[in-house]
Amino acid sequence: MALQDRARHRLPAIVALALPVLAGIACLVAFGAPGSYVAANGAGLALGLALLLLLDAPDERRSRIVAVALVALLYLPLVAGPAYNDVTRWIALGPVRLHAGMLVIPALAVFAARDKLYAAPILLAALGAALLQPDAASGFALTIAAVGIHHATRDWRMGLTAIVGFVATLYMAVHGELPATEFVERVLVDYAVLSPTVALALFAALVASFVLIATAVPLERPARLALAGSLFGFSLMALLSNYPSALIGHGAAPIIGYGLALGLVRKAAA
Repeated sequence: MALQDRARHRLPAIVALALPVLAGIACLVAFGAPGSYVAANGAGLALGLALLLLLDAPDERRSRIVAVALVALLYLPLVAGPAYNDVTRWIALGPVRLHAGMLVIPALAVFAARDKLYAAPILLAALGAALLQPDAASGFALTIAAVGIHHATRDWRMGLTAIVGFVATLYMAVHGELPATEFVERVLVDYAVLSPTVALALFAALVASFVLIATAVPLERPARLALAGSLFGFSLMALLSNYPSALIGHGAAPIIGYGLALGLVRKAAA
């Protein structure tokens, strides 16, 4: 399929990724964020869009291999990542720090939604990593991804996974909170103080992205709902506590992560 045709087919996914990220970059510029923040998000968007346009989903056997590799990547910060106040959530690439959960969980949600046999083990293994880090935002993103899969498939194992994830998230919320960083965490709350109109517009961009992911991107329904659920989980925790604001705040990891996940279109549908 020609690149132009791929772009046309994946246009809802392109808009779902670019709209909140560009709105977030505009707010970074407007409210005086460091230039490096703007550059990082811009570079993340370029890479995320490239992944979205150029990737296709691997076959079933390779999908399981990739899913295992992604789960292992979630555990990498526990071994090699930087730690802050006994919290380890980041993958260090030289001077760059990428939030492991936001980088990995979007694609993992898609792979889990497609694997009827191993969906629950995939998400529970990822929850284990979030619990050890601890990271309530990743825990809740996985929980609502499981809710999305359950809503689409009515698989009782997904319901049980969601219950386990919710309980684990409550524990993580008490044990893993860090001080907020300006332009990274709680950005909607901070922007609402500076300009309620701008905050409302940014929130609308995020909601539009959620709706597009849940209803219009070229993924099958369980994958759409799982991916939208992960975004809802990350975003709600960012509103409630000191966790990164996915797509609209500073941070390349969620931009790359959602670009990767949105690019996992099955070849038959592409």
